[in-house]
Amino acid sequence: MNRNFPIIIFCLILLAACSSKKTIRLESPSKNLRAIIESNEEELSLILFDSQNQILATRLGGFIFENVSWNGNQISDIKRTSKDESWEPVYGERCSVQNSFNELVFTLTDASNPNQKLQLVCRAYDEGIAFRYIFDSQSGWDQLLTQEETSFSFDGDYKVWVADRAQSTYREQKISDIENACERPLVIQRNDSSYLALGEAALVDYARMKFIHDPENSFSLKVKLSGTVGLKKAGYQTPWRFIMVGDSPGELLENNYFIENLNEANQLQDISWIKPGKIIREVTLTTKGGLACVDFAVRHNLQYIELDAGWYGNEYDDQSDATTITVDPRRSTGPLDLHRIIDYANLKGVGIILYVNRRALEKQLDEVLPLLQTWGVKGVKYGFVNVGQQEWTFWLHEAIRKAAKYKLMVDVHDEYRPTGYSRTYPNLMTQEGIRGDEESPSVEHTLITLFTRMLAGAGDNTNCYLAPRVQEKMGGKTAQMAKAVMLYSPWQFLYWYDRPEGSPHKKGGAGTAKAILYENEDLSFYDALPTTWDETRVLEGEIGKYATIARKSGEYWFIGSLTSHQSKEINIPLEFLDMKDQYEAKIYFQNADDLKNNEVCSETIRVNSKTVISRNLPENSGLTVIIRKE
Repeated sequence: MNRNFPIIIFCLILLAACSSKKTIRLESPSKNLRAIIESNEEELSLILFDSQNQILATRLGGFIFENVSWNGNQISDIKRTSKDESWEPVYGERCSVQNSFNELVFTLTDASNPNQKLQLVCRAYDEGIAFRYIFDSQSGWDQLLTQEETSFSFDGDYKVWVADRAQSTYREQKISDIENACERPLVIQRNDSSYLALGEAALVDYARMKFIHDPENSFSLKVKLSGTVGLKKAGYQTPWRFIMVGDSPGELLENNYFIENLNEANQLQDISWIKPGKIIREVTLTTKGGLACVDFAVRHNLQYIELDAGWYGNEYDDQSDATTITVDPRRSTGPLDLHRIIDYANLKGVGIILYVNRRALEKQLDEVLPLLQTWGVKGVKYGFVNVGQQEWTFWLHEAIRKAAKYKLMVDVHDEYRPTGYSRTYPNLMTQEGIRGDEESPSVEHTLITLFTRMLAGAGDNTNCYLAPRVQEKMGGKTAQMAKAVMLYSPWQFLYWYDRPEGSPHKKGGAGTAKAILYENEDLSFYDALPTTWDETRVLEGEIGKYATIARKSGEYWFIGSLTSHQSKEINIPLEFLDMKDQYEAKIYFQNADDLKNNEVCSETIRVNSKTVISRNLPENSGLTVIIRKE
């Protein structure tokens, strides 16, 4: 017997083990992030590193169908590409978006079923990593997909900010304490200089993803789909799953264009009719109230008024007909001459938006949309839409595309959260999916929302101003002003519970009878406020505690600042101003006594790029600044 035989056998075994393992490297353009995609006989994984440390490990390639599990851990046909470009959004938080990434595309097969194939697409951006699957339509993927076996494993029990539903309260907890499926984006703090956000982009015709705790690993999260998926209806591809990486919550927020980059480019050739703007909600459902809102909009530089639920009957009654004007008597005694209001508004250059509940939309969409166009309506607010399951995801995005056909802009309310589709169909102006001012969130909760929910895109926060809850629960009037700058929405509702003089007193229903918008109020800040921006900078911020954001529109800069449970001395350096120019800054603020008296103070000062604006913010309050060139 050859005495070297055991050594030969060992070497052969080692060689076989090595040959069954494959490792692929992918780096971001600046090399600040790198990913190692690794396959072995058991699974496929992606290990993500920053410049120094491993961040997390992601399990890839696993799926469960109706009758079988599929584990794609065999890699072949590797292709590499790169892109470095910029594009101009129709509107947004910045006038130009950089889109630079390195991409890997490779084929995956399961050793037990080598005839079924799919492609895994991985992209490395400086802002994060994203991946999606593209199924080979010829490989017999005809069973219903019931679950993705994707998981994200960490090396510690890190802090997360969790919301069970899109409009529920956020709470701070550890990964191991997560009990229910939680919303995306999910923000995770590894340490004071390392933050992550997990989420999905380009969810168009697939079941929604949420995150659940993995009981087999205390520091791991798993993907949970909100229903089964027919791959043919999904176009044989999944949405993108992503991991954003930042040194701070502010860096994540500044980089939220990352999600837009994962969506298809604008599909609309004519965008002349798509116009952002400020909105007042008409709460009385009367002709007199509608006309008063139009006049108020003209005087205070608002672009739209919105007539909410009840103009066509009980929104919760399946028999209500959204092709008729039939006021719900529980909400208003009328009279409501809607056509007169629409005609008057169009004459004054103000657009009308109408609310329609999903019950009417689901049965009448193809009748309602062309009819509203003939009436001269500019937009529709879709209410209480179904979300989560594939059929409703598909229905909603089809309803957005159909609205574009009739040149109607859309605001989607309630549980829908954006994943970037406004880039592809920019008539999707905004959406709720946020615990907004209807729920009277505290300043602390708003400062959590800012750095979590707002990573996903525009949020219709139903901003209030004069309702009693503003002073009682939400930090006062200047906090509301700050929120209108900080919580981005190209359609910005500013007077959710308020009504102008000339609008009749209203009992019950939406609106607050005591919150009458008197003309002696100083509304100059809201009069001047834009809703879209050329540049956005997060100057400081800590989740739930404080934040300051500066946004530029044309020659103006707007600054919003909030603090929650502790008073804070804020110092705002104006280094972003042009060095050669002098500016005028108008500061709106409320000291402790002003908060008690429900009064807003203002001060105008001269500033330049070397100026630092310093103010003490009382606890649970805000401040705003408008800066313009002299």
